[in-house]
Amino acid sequence: MPEPGSGRSVLTTTFERLRAGGRRAFIPYVTAGHPAPDATVEVLQMLAGEGADVIELGIPFSDPLADGPTIQRATWGALARGVDVPQVLRWTERFARRSDVPIVLFSYLNPILQYGAKRFVKDAASAGARGLLITDLPVGADPQLEASLDLPDLDLVRLIAPTTSPERSARIAGAAQGFIYYISRKGVTGERGELRRELAAEVGALRELTDLPVAVGFGISSSEQARTVAALADGVVVGSALVRALTEGGQAAARELARTLRSGIDAAVS
Repeated sequence: MPEPGSGRSVLTTTFERLRAGGRRAFIPYVTAGHPAPDATVEVLQMLAGEGADVIELGIPFSDPLADGPTIQRATWGALARGVDVPQVLRWTERFARRSDVPIVLFSYLNPILQYGAKRFVKDAASAGARGLLITDLPVGADPQLEASLDLPDLDLVRLIAPTTSPERSARIAGAAQGFIYYISRKGVTGERGELRRELAAEVGALRELTDLPVAVGFGISSSEQARTVAALADGVVVGSALVRALTEGGQAAARELARTLRSGIDAAVS
């Protein structure tokens, strides 16, 4: 891994290494503090041990508009247990000391503003986070704020949706760092039985706009779906299914799901 301050993005290096080996990234999402605050670092370590290449760690927020009921309940439960931004950063630091798997902090804008944007990115980078994904900060909406979030060692990952125009997609891709998170469907996060038929063409069109890796998420819950997406994209993001597994069966259930997802991803390029 590149050292902080080297000018080489850890996320970029991770995807380059995977691409060189003919592999695709497994990117699990979990909510910090779920299913219990004292389990967060253990959950991250478990996911790293089951082959996660990048991990998205969600910062709990009271109004998670982009998320479906599974993640909503997890984030509200974490808030009820007192989980806050400083705790999430401490857990990030504890995990980063033990693992090279990069953490992308997944957040809504409000917790970052409450903490202080400049202070947040500085503390997040110091804690060992390698990326930041903010669901509700569109490119160009607040250039001054976006500039304050720009640190060499912390990639600002961007979201692109199926409803985003080609012109807008090009602008977002031009501002993105690390990788692009492509939303596989309209609506909020949550498990779905089928993937949209248009997904392959949409990912192909996005690749014409950027050389950045493209990871696809929203609605992926099975090994078969992960395999299908891995054949199209550079990374597969799975959130709600893992959060549900943690809720219903704890780490044992989440571990088993992570293994099947990893196997599905690897089968796409074997």
